[in-house]
Amino acid sequence: MLNFIFIIFQFVVPQHLLSRLVGKLAATKNLKLKNYLISYFLKNYDINMAEAELEYAFDFETFNHFFTRKLKNDVRPISSENNVIIAPADGVVSQVGIIKNGEVFQAKGRSFNLYDFLGGNKNISDNFLNGSFSTIYLSPKDYHRIHMPFAGTLRSMDYIPGNLFSVNPVTVENVDNLFARNERLSCIFDTKNGPMAVVLVGAMIVAGIRVIWKKSPFIKNKKVQHFEYPLKGEGSVHLKKGDELGRFLLGSTVVILFPNKKINWNKSIKVETRLKMGQSIAQTSS
Repeated sequence: MLNFIFIIFQFVVPQHLLSRLVGKLAATKNLKLKNYLISYFLKNYDINMAEAELEYAFDFETFNHFFTRKLKNDVRPISSENNVIIAPADGVVSQVGIIKNGEVFQAKGRSFNLYDFLGGNKNISDNFLNGSFSTIYLSPKDYHRIHMPFAGTLRSMDYIPGNLFSVNPVTVENVDNLFARNERLSCIFDTKNGPMAVVLVGAMIVAGIRVIWKKSPFIKNKKVQHFEYPLKGEGSVHLKKGDELGRFLLGSTVVILFPNKKINWNKSIKVETRLKMGQSIAQTSS
């Protein structure tokens, strides 16, 4: 019954207004309010501040700075093997597998449409038909910077407006086509193993999605915004495996996509596997 009420609440609440209000709170520099928010998180979530570059939580200027805290250089080792694909974030594997008939498995008989998920661009979505995917859920306690699973050069990016449903397991299991309904940012990279998609999915009270190559926030005009990037020269974006790609201002989900028969998931990577950014999750097949 409580789950049903939670789902109905998400359909009737003004999702974007609520997220904007939470965003303002998270960005406040009011010392008492900022420290109260940080105290609440430290009390209610198992956050390991010993891993953070700045260990004393109340030294952060805002809650957002605390939430997207940088880690010490040595706490997330990155595999140096050329064929290894790494976890792009701390989190839990929600799903992992093969894209079938243009549909990506979500949970309990539900799926989301690949074409819609990637912004309605057939030239992009066709790259991943029958390909491999993994969905990684970031809980509030997790490290919230997103890193490159594999070295690549940014080809294009789509900001796709949408709803802001929660992405916790209850909602994932009960809302159809969830990840293709929520606001998201789809980043397409060229790699030596073919194209790779890293999609950052927004959610309720996620105050924003940021990427390192774009300093200004995305315009909230309810239209898909498509950005092309040169593969060489001025304006090109080249990232090594493990380089920071972006971050969530409050938590959400990352989905990574690879073309058909291009990777093999590690046998240890299953639903509910807990990941640390940088650990090996797959190998290229060539």
